[in-house]
Amino acid sequence: MLLLLTAVPFLLATVALVVPARLHRPVLLGGALLHAGGVTMLWVTEPAPSAFLAADPLAKLFLTTLTVLFLACVVQAQAAARPARDDRVFVACLLALLGSMTLVALSQHLGLLWVAVEATTLTSAPLVYSDRDAHALEAAWKYLLLCSVGIALALLGTFLVALAAAGGAPPVHSLLIPELRAGAAGLSPAWLQAGFIFILVGYGTKMGLAPLHSWLPDAHASAPSQVSALLSGSLTTCAFIGILRPLGILRAAGQGAFALGALVGLGLLSMALAALLVAAQRDFKRMLAYSTVEQMGILAFGVGLGGAATVGAMFHAMNHGLAKSALFLSGGNIQHSFGSKRLDVVRGAARRLPISGPVFLLGFLALAGSPPFGSFFSQFAIVNGAFASGRFLAGSLFLALLALVFIAMTASVSRAVLGDPSGAAEVEGTGDGLLAAAPPLLLLVAVLALGLFTPAPLRRLFAAAAAGIGG
Repeated sequence: MLLLLTAVPFLLATVALVVPARLHRPVLLGGALLHAGGVTMLWVTEPAPSAFLAADPLAKLFLTTLTVLFLACVVQAQAAARPARDDRVFVACLLALLGSMTLVALSQHLGLLWVAVEATTLTSAPLVYSDRDAHALEAAWKYLLLCSVGIALALLGTFLVALAAAGGAPPVHSLLIPELRAGAAGLSPAWLQAGFIFILVGYGTKMGLAPLHSWLPDAHASAPSQVSALLSGSLTTCAFIGILRPLGILRAAGQGAFALGALVGLGLLSMALAALLVAAQRDFKRMLAYSTVEQMGILAFGVGLGGAATVGAMFHAMNHGLAKSALFLSGGNIQHSFGSKRLDVVRGAARRLPISGPVFLLGFLALAGSPPFGSFFSQFAIVNGAFASGRFLAGSLFLALLALVFIAMTASVSRAVLGDPSGAAEVEGTGDGLLAAAPPLLLLVAVLALGLFTPAPLRRLFAAAAAGIGG
């Protein structure tokens, strides 16, 4: 079953390359529905793990978020379809990206995990270039080059972990994560720490942690809104999985303090840099991209604190994916209506788009951690974990940086949504159609529902995912 869940999107990507153009979108929608059905089965049954694949709690958490986001993006993509354009490469790359991200989540071998993360880069780069203009080309090349450097560093880190395993007492001649964790006590500490540094820098580049984030604003600004939603809501979390799997090995080896301190530092640095750059943005997609840098910092900070804060970080990963995707999808509707994504052009979106405009504003409030959205409770759990563990300075810095980002974004978002649209250009044939407006609205409702009532199975999943990495 796990192999099918990974293989079917790749098979459908191949089909999309050869079928007539009129079938591209149905194939894409079919792939999204099949993936959603497969992930649903993970909640109904416990599939037997194989040597290299397993649906552990971390994988289950990520795949649940991924399949919801992918389905929402695909549904909105049906409304954005351009009949005069051959979308076979776009559809094939979307499906291949889905398969690659699924493989990242399920991988139980550090080498296979590296291959899967690299595959996400190769399959998503053409999506960044979807508009096929000079800015998109520059963004795609920058994304490829920086992420390739990062993935090369992660490969070196994987080799160093292999050296730590081979030089252990007793030696572990395998990169299977369960075997490395079982023999973690005998691994060479020096090689293991060196390996984690390279893995953190390498996958941190793909995740968007500062100061390794510079590909992210250009890629998000140039990609279509559905692609930006997937890049921010799912792809960055994929890279985070690449960090979390080795982190579990380090904590099992008794090297947790070293790794957790690095995550706390990078998390606060990412939030601080985002707070400085968000206010200077005049393009709302770039503003949302820097917000992603902040949110990745929140995840790293929460995991770095350990304990209950790690559970909060697992919860926040889902909240961020849902809220940020709602923002990008509703922002895409706003961009199409105004013919621009510049904040000096977009104003009064709530009057022109009575669904997408308010969703964009409420999505911002959800992302900022306003009650009663789920992100309020996940961020509160992280703050509570900081103070409960005696990390008063770190917790205070975390709260201050959250406030700075909120203040920096509030003026821009409120002016774009609540201003007067008279005099602003309007593109004919755009608006809040059902397929365009429903996906971001439903994602926002999901974030609200997680705040009002988090089902017990989900709470257990967050705790189990945190325990799986030693939290």
